[in-house]
Amino acid sequence: MIKRENDKPCLFVLDTNVLMHDPTSLFRFQEHDIFLPMVVLEELDHGKKGLSEVARNVRQVSRFLDQLMCNADKAEIDAGLPIHPTATNGGGIVLPATGRLFFQTDPLDLKLPALLPGTTPDNHILGVVQALRDLRTDRQVILVSKDINLRIKAAVLGIPAEDYSNDQVLDDANLLYTGLDVLADDFWDHHDKSVDAWKEEGRTLYRIKGPDIADWYPAQCLSLGEDGIFDAMVREKPTATEAIVELVDDYRLPRHNVWGINARNREQNFALNMLMNPNLDFVTLLGTAGTGKTLLALAAGLAQVLERNLYREIIMTRVTVPVGEDIGFLPGTEEEKMTPWMGALMDNLEVLTRPEGGDWGRAATNDLVRNRIRISSLNFMRGRTFLNKYIILDEAQNLTAKQMKTLITRAGPGTKFVCLGNIGQIDTPYLTETTSGLTYVVDRFKHWPHSGHITLMRGERSRLADFASQEL
Repeated sequence: MIKRENDKPCLFVLDTNVLMHDPTSLFRFQEHDIFLPMVVLEELDHGKKGLSEVARNVRQVSRFLDQLMCNADKAEIDAGLPIHPTATNGGGIVLPATGRLFFQTDPLDLKLPALLPGTTPDNHILGVVQALRDLRTDRQVILVSKDINLRIKAAVLGIPAEDYSNDQVLDDANLLYTGLDVLADDFWDHHDKSVDAWKEEGRTLYRIKGPDIADWYPAQCLSLGEDGIFDAMVREKPTATEAIVELVDDYRLPRHNVWGINARNREQNFALNMLMNPNLDFVTLLGTAGTGKTLLALAAGLAQVLERNLYREIIMTRVTVPVGEDIGFLPGTEEEKMTPWMGALMDNLEVLTRPEGGDWGRAATNDLVRNRIRISSLNFMRGRTFLNKYIILDEAQNLTAKQMKTLITRAGPGTKFVCLGNIGQIDTPYLTETTSGLTYVVDRFKHWPHSGHITLMRGERSRLADFASQEL
């Protein structure tokens, strides 16, 4: 973050990728002014075609600019167009912007250093910023870009540059809600006088009052002792200092399994309780490789689809971002094209479909399971509505906040949405741990009583995988 020279409004020069990333960025600078170089408008024009998310964002930016111009004449454009506080982001939300929008209406004296070869758009933007700094000495001119390399070049030239941080959910990923509160050993010494306990439909419930309750969220996991002395979840919070908590089922016991799967640690036990709870419509599981996210979600889905008949089928999808070089176009139907991306699904199905009865029993179980699991592509989700489905979204950390909203709002009545991911393994350009759509939904849903979240801490894949995730 650039240190502000004074409390006066700044002049922010926006790079093209900022507008492509967030079309509402025009309205996110409050009292500060915005400057758009002509090369940015040219790049927006080149990026408006197509059906990608970036192309849609570019077209939305163009619509916003058209609304702001509103038949303005040349003199009004030169003086700066007011960014009205009544401008909306397309969803009816008022964005309090009071600055002005300036375009590059006259040629600027671009004095690019000789160490910047060529006339690339990035170098042109740097020249514009430098010229504005010489021209507008009364204002602090700052470049805003999501391109790290452009910000590095700006720093080398002594030009103030910042990342676009308005979509940043948290200042630090370590502050992200984990979904688990480990209670102090003396917790009951401070609360036992204010605790009521009773049974309801075979469940053990407690009413707890005290100062610690204010920091609890609905469906938050509570644990006292590693060996499960007291494992519970917040069922509801009638007041800020009062909570009703419910003891969770212990899926670590061999007789209490989900589709043949038992929890191997405390966090996995909480995860299975959330996944098997029909009152929780939205569940997010975070964790590094090997913590069991996909296996737990799939086992809970099979149990509720095939045994309990709570949902009609399982829909599995993920972001198709390759780790290495792209292998090109794939033949076949939508499901056949997605199959190479669903290695995690196939690997976990091998674990979950190992019945007795030899090859014949295994083949029959595979046919039954595969008939109730459907693989879908994210590209065709827009406009759909899923009724009574169990949806698993894998690799959710590679989605933006807007894409997450698009997908989650597809859920119809009776649908459960499960998001899996590892925010330390983001492959999408311009996304970080603090701006990922998965981080966004974890933070925004923690207050909602029909959602649950848990961060899985311990790897259970193998001792090799556990050691590699820690040391490599």
